[in-house]
Amino acid sequence: MSMNATRLERLLEAVPDALVGMDQQGIIRFVNTQTESLFGYDRDQLIGEPIETLVPKTRRQEYLADPRTRSSGLKLELSGWHRNSGEFPINVSIFHIDTGDTLLVITAAGDVAQHQQAVKKAALVAAIVEYADDAIIGTTLEGTITSWNPAAEKMYGYSANEIIGRPISLLFPRDRADEAMATLAEISVGRHVEHVKTVRVRKDGTKLPVSITIAPIRDADGEVVGTSAIHHNVTEQKQAFETAQRMEAIVEDSDDAIISATLDGLVRSWNPAAEKLFGYTSEEIIGKSADIVTPKDRPHEMKTILAKVRAGQHIDHLETIRVRRDGTVFPVSLTVSPIRDQDDATVGVSMISRNMAELNHALRYARSLIESSLDPLLTISPAGKITDVNEATVKATGVPREALIGTDFSDYFTDPDKANECHHLVFVQGSASDYPLTLVHQNGTLTDVLFNASVYRDFNENVLGVLAVARDAAKLRHQEQLSKQLQEALKSRVVIEQAKGITAQRDAVTISQAFELMRAYARNHSVSLQSVAEAIVEVGLQV
Repeated sequence: MSMNATRLERLLEAVPDALVGMDQQGIIRFVNTQTESLFGYDRDQLIGEPIETLVPKTRRQEYLADPRTRSSGLKLELSGWHRNSGEFPINVSIFHIDTGDTLLVITAAGDVAQHQQAVKKAALVAAIVEYADDAIIGTTLEGTITSWNPAAEKMYGYSANEIIGRPISLLFPRDRADEAMATLAEISVGRHVEHVKTVRVRKDGTKLPVSITIAPIRDADGEVVGTSAIHHNVTEQKQAFETAQRMEAIVEDSDDAIISATLDGLVRSWNPAAEKLFGYTSEEIIGKSADIVTPKDRPHEMKTILAKVRAGQHIDHLETIRVRRDGTVFPVSLTVSPIRDQDDATVGVSMISRNMAELNHALRYARSLIESSLDPLLTISPAGKITDVNEATVKATGVPREALIGTDFSDYFTDPDKANECHHLVFVQGSASDYPLTLVHQNGTLTDVLFNASVYRDFNENVLGVLAVARDAAKLRHQEQLSKQLQEALKSRVVIEQAKGITAQRDAVTISQAFELMRAYARNHSVSLQSVAEAIVEVGLQV
């Protein structure tokens, strides 16, 4: 045998498929070792035998009669004959040789199908890894990175070219360096590591929380040769959990009743403050209609509220009434908001009920104290507008409370400039004591007052306005000698009264009409009422 022939036989023996050479009469002239294994015959039992020994006669006639059999390299699905187990499916590729002989390449159909399935599976896995949202990383048992998908690039900032071949410990914080070896030790003995919550480090040095699942990679013999790890970024999940924990703590510790319900009004949650406020435990109320705490004389209120929430509306600080388990009713301020899912669809309602009974009691108590004063009391904004008054102020000015609120407080004094000066002084000094002013009634009656005022503040010490009381000076004349400022105020009143009399006599009008003429003149010429009165008395000013 020539050297070339020997070399060719070695090559044919090395081919992993069964090779059968046959002549033009269908007689087997050559088989390799794989043919012996596939069909169960020894080589000597096949050489010189017809091809029907391996391929049943009926099938051979079919493929020889088929013109396709003369196409080089064509694969056919046929049946082979095993010496011991009989017929089995095979795939045959036919190659024509220049000598006119034919070479058959034969593989078991099961092996081919298994190979094709493995290829499809590998392609599917590759696609999953390529387009996964989670980082998928392969390593050797020594911790060297062997694969790195696009999600890993995005999560950690390293490209595949940068990271493959480097140790996985590169992603570990310094205080977790021991995790790598401990994990690899688990995987090397075939164990899985599932959903481990830990921390990893990006290329830029920032840390991120991850959940890691690691599985062993095995070779064809089942030996563990590496690891496959899935890293899931749980930053958003962690933040959502922390937010939910904070919200749960707020709800649990809130002094207000916080209730959630379905869009049909069935109670889903009921915090401790709701138990205290309404008298029902969560076990008693969950699953029941929220109407249970609505008075019977308000049958449509809850339906109206739910309809607004379904439409996406919020309800802020609705002043209403609720009823306890024992039947007592009490005022509440109700705030209702829609609960939305991840698609922004309204799926429920959140209701916050604040008990207003104590606040209303405090307001009524404070109001009663204010109204009990016989002196005019009023609150004034920093801009000089009246924000509230008591009944004594209404009587002193002759103007209804609703008409007083929102107007300039200085308009109700004979000298508006002096009144504004007092207002400014309060903000500069924080208070003013016994400031003399003359209050004007709507009918023209004048009342000398001592104005006492101080700023009032909110919880954070921000100034909200001025609280003032105007004490009737006439009622204080029996006390110690009035101050010089009070004397000036009295003089102003005398001058104005004189001027009213002079004008009334000269123009043949009533005292009230004379006063209106004087006030109109002062307003039109932007001067004080006192200045007009002095001019009438001293120089005979005609108004």
